[in-house]
Order: sequence, then C-alpha cells, then structure tokens
Amino acid sequence: MTPSADTIRGIIEVSNRYAAGIDRRDWVMYGECFTDPCEFDFSSFSGRPAAKLSRDAWVDNVRRTNGSFDATQHQMSNQMISMHGGDRATCVTELRAQHWFSPATMARLGHPDGVNFCELGGHYTNELVLDGPTWRIEVCRLTVRWQTGSMAIFDLARAIGAGTLSKD
Repeated sequence: MTPSADTIRGIIEVSNRYAAGIDRRDWVMYGECFTDPCEFDFSSFSGRPAAKLSRDAWVDNVRRTNGSFDATQHQMSNQMISMHGGDRATCVTELRAQHWFSPATMARLGHPDGVNFCELGGHYTNELVLDGPTWRIEVCRLTVRWQTGSMAIFDLARAIGAGTLSKD
C-alpha cells in the first residue's frame, strides 16, 4: 500500500516531534509521540532487553538522563515508511544524536579534562499506529551502529537526573 502525502507527513512529523521534544526539553511534546503503554528496545545502546513501559515512565527516564545534559541534538532523516493497512505503519529513520556537557560543567562535575560529548549514529525502527488523527509510536527500537566521544557522560547525566550528582 502506497501511503498518501498526508500519511507520510504525519508519520515523519512523529520523528520530528520526538527529536524536538528531547532537544527543546518539551516533555509533553515528546510524550505525545507514544502510545500508552509503548514497547522500547534500546538494547543496542544499553544492553538491557526490550520493555513495555507507560508513556509517563518512559518520558521521565528520558527527561532525567537527556534533560541533564547541557545540550542535545537529535537529527532524524531518510524516513522509509511501510504501511500495514490504513492505520499501522513501520518507519525506519536514520539518527545522529549528540549529547554534550560544557567544559565548565565537566570541571564542576570533577572531570575538567574528561571528554564532554557522546555522539551516536544509527536508526530507529518504529512501529506506529493511527490514534484518531495522530500517528503514535507503539514500538520504538533503536539500533546504534556507531559511537564517538565518551559513553561515560551518560553515567554523569543519569547521576544528575537521580539527584546523586549536581551540576552546580
């Protein structure tokens, strides 16, 4: 089935809202991308198995980690959409995700000479469902193909998000 232009726009808009929600720290926008509950498979990044979580639990996890960086930038591109009837689709989206602490933040965290960024490249394979007029992600699967910088900055971000480390 060939999707209509409106369907293509609606599905790509989910990828755009996903990235913008994280990078702008607009957690309502980000949360609206998902069904409730939703399955998340970030095993290629975290090593943990896929899990079905409530929308709020997932958004809170992402907020506490990604929201703790000084800046992030998630670039989504080259969406390839396959339709499964009129209300279900798979969208494979290329990803380049940058996570960054300023040198001043790294110094305050006790790592003045530490690598202050991590950049990931790969793709998302998202299973989407049409929920009224809005497409939402029902299964979100991240495949990381490459990484540069330091994965250790995620440990710092998680500790800040958990309240066990302060950027101040």
